[in-house]
Amino acid sequence: MKILVIGATGLVGSAVCARLAASEHDVIHAVRPGKRPAAGSGAWVEVDMARAVAPADWLRHLEGIDAVVNCSGALQDGMGRSMTGVHARGPRALFRACQQSGVRRMVHFSAVGVDRQQPSAFSRTKLSGDMALMETDLDWVILRPAVIVGDAAFGSSALFRGLAALPFLPLMPFTGKLQVVQLQDVAETVLRLIDKTAPSKLSLEIVGPQQLEFHEIVERYRRWLGWRPAKRYLLPRPLASLLYWLGDIAGLLGWRPPVRSTAAKEIVRGAVGNPSDWTAATGILPLSLDDALARRPVSVQERWFARLYFLKPVIFVLLPLFWISTGIISLTTGFEQGVELMLAGGAGALAGPSVIAGALTDIIIGCAIAIRRTARWGLYAAVLLSLFYAAAGTAILPELWNEPLGPLTKIWPILVLHLVALAILEER
Repeated sequence: MKILVIGATGLVGSAVCARLAASEHDVIHAVRPGKRPAAGSGAWVEVDMARAVAPADWLRHLEGIDAVVNCSGALQDGMGRSMTGVHARGPRALFRACQQSGVRRMVHFSAVGVDRQQPSAFSRTKLSGDMALMETDLDWVILRPAVIVGDAAFGSSALFRGLAALPFLPLMPFTGKLQVVQLQDVAETVLRLIDKTAPSKLSLEIVGPQQLEFHEIVERYRRWLGWRPAKRYLLPRPLASLLYWLGDIAGLLGWRPPVRSTAAKEIVRGAVGNPSDWTAATGILPLSLDDALARRPVSVQERWFARLYFLKPVIFVLLPLFWISTGIISLTTGFEQGVELMLAGGAGALAGPSVIAGALTDIIIGCAIAIRRTARWGLYAAVLLSLFYAAAGTAILPELWNEPLGPLTKIWPILVLHLVALAILEER
């Protein structure tokens, strides 16, 4: 079969594409503009679900397609992301285009519990997309998974690993139980339900066999990673609210932290369901978290990822603050000292303008690093500017190498920190 997979670079989409391709299906990867599937993955097309809100936006991508798998999703509105567009308007246009082009088979990802309770815009828009599909005469299947975990890590599945690496376990108040489901079971589900002879017009809850508290999941990952149990601390509600608010700010800048106000509303409900209909339709017996971890030997890569998880946001807060603050200091309290250094180096009339230009450049670089879309270029610029400062300082005032506070010597560890940031920039 020739299958169009939407959201093909996401956690679920990439696993679904790999499983379908392994079964010799012809997979067309639909990715957002600017994204690319992994090398060697096969054919791909660019389409923005949030903006493809008319059937005409989809028809050219459906030529020759036998089935569609929609794995797209957004946790919260943010830079370039609209939940209404991704969950409701875009899918509605896609479904109409499938009807017009004769594509009958549609496997659509939603989220567990949205049909029972809608505490946030996430679940409301998800349900809207589900209802739009159920109103069609397509051979549809709606999959409503709980929190998905597996070999790959993103979102909550990455958060579990990061929390497992902390010497203490901070717990958010008011969290419901979770039935985490394995990514491999989710991908296998799509493979079995994409066939034209498979049952259709089904809404299936894709959940694991264990109902676990949030801390129980983290503790299982910690044991798997080979570390002793950590003491648990319940965060005060004001502190938890502050963390969710900071997550929202990061989301507005284009980052995708799992701890945001949407998560705060959704996690109260938890993510539980009944897997019996899923098993009846597919024959899949979902793997428990305990069994999945027991089958997977832990590696040094896993330990590195877990320990770096919370260092990454620290780095991407520290570096913008470093560059922006140095620029502000150079324009205010440190301006005269900067001019004096430039005059001592023979800058003459260019001393003042040089300090101003350097300060503004620092601020621009800091802002670029803070925004996800421009972070890579900001880091490259920071590396080049650091090297320029080292070279210029050596040429103009070589005695700075002998200063007790080491203004030039300190450039090198800062430079290395930028290289580390570049190495861990990718989110998935």
